[in-house]
Amino acid sequence: MSLRHKENAVAETTYTVTGMTCEHCVRSVTEEVGKLDGVSDVAVELSSGTVTITSAAPVRDEDVREAVEEAGYTVSAA
Repeated sequence: MSLRHKENAVAETTYTVTGMTCEHCVRSVTEEVGKLDGVSDVAVELSSGTVTITSAAPVRDEDVREAVEEAGYTVSAA
């Protein structure tokens, strides 16, 4: 494993998002959350309504909520 890879994936957090119903929803949430500083990966599972964020450092829940709301959805649990 390279040192660079270790730096890119130190924090992983999963959120439950309500209101997502289609692939457009997935793209919108992925795009907005992916803009947050330090986020290296966003995985959205439409069937369960979960969004898992991988980042170089922990991302503030408030920032994630704002990004999800910008996409038009709501974080119901972290």
